[in-house]
Amino acid sequence: MADLTQVLTEAVKRGASDIHIVAGKPPILRINGQITPMDGLPPLEKEDTRNMIYSVLYEDQRARFEKNWELDCSLAVPNVSRFRVNVYNQLKGVGAVLRVIPSKIPTPNEIGLMPSVAKLAELPRGLVLVTGPTGSGKSTTLACLIELINQTQRKTILTVEDPIEFVYEDKQSIILQREVGQQTKSFGNALKHAVRQDPDVILVGEMRDLETISLAITAAETGHLCFGTLHTQDAPTSIDRMIDVFPPNQQQQVRIQVSTVLQAVVTQTLMPRKDGKGRVASREVMIGTPAVGNIIREGKTHMLYGAIESGAKFGMISMDQHHAFLVKQGLISLEDALAKAHDAAGLKNLLSMGNPPAAQ
Repeated sequence: MADLTQVLTEAVKRGASDIHIVAGKPPILRINGQITPMDGLPPLEKEDTRNMIYSVLYEDQRARFEKNWELDCSLAVPNVSRFRVNVYNQLKGVGAVLRVIPSKIPTPNEIGLMPSVAKLAELPRGLVLVTGPTGSGKSTTLACLIELINQTQRKTILTVEDPIEFVYEDKQSIILQREVGQQTKSFGNALKHAVRQDPDVILVGEMRDLETISLAITAAETGHLCFGTLHTQDAPTSIDRMIDVFPPNQQQQVRIQVSTVLQAVVTQTLMPRKDGKGRVASREVMIGTPAVGNIIREGKTHMLYGAIESGAKFGMISMDQHHAFLVKQGLISLEDALAKAHDAAGLKNLLSMGNPPAAQ
């Protein structure tokens, strides 16, 4: 049986983003978005997978998994990397997926963060959402913004995560990191007590239910800068998702609250680089201007697309506009851009214009 630590070490050397441990196959790596089996290793038996996975879990983590049949946790392999771990049961037995967390928090330049997004770290208060599908780099973007604050401002920063991914060292700021299931019972519990911990900035790892969303909105209303994530594909659906979790009789009031506190929605997806050397983030940025606030308050979220496309002077850019910019820069292929386009015909028109709007 292969040693899981050795598998993880080799996976990081190969530039994998995820490692799948599943019975009936050798360890599977996701590299540049594509899955591939590890060379030279035999398929894992059912008992092998269980033993490999249990070898890196603490006793209490094993007990939680055996009770709930699901486990989210983190793992640090010295001199290699940190990993976000999901353990699950499936037909062939215990399996796991381990996501590689870079040991170094990247700079804005390293992840192609446009200035309008980097400036969100300078906000004194409000709600900032970073959205996108699983594996789109939301945690990395948020870590970059938190580290910018840490390096340049004297703040108290509270993070509530499930699990903790990036680990920060205090610089100008004090950073309090709390992991659900380890240092707090739930996102809701942590946020209820957050105001007594004197935070200036609050990071909510995942806004997944009514209580968490409601508390995040309240935190933004009471003068905190609150960052959160949603698994949504664009700014309009992000707004609708937040509002739709509330009972119908509360939704108009929530629209008003969101229109007041929302500072930005950054949606991203990872695209394969044209040169085959990794992936690059394509981002949509919506800034909470008065016009955007009016659209949200009136419940006309379908009109947000137009506001984003015409809001370049405020630092806004649509996903298709950023796709076109990346194609013109030679970073992604036209085929990949069209496959992910919101409006393929509109993307072609942007490219035919010569110089599509650049990320501000």
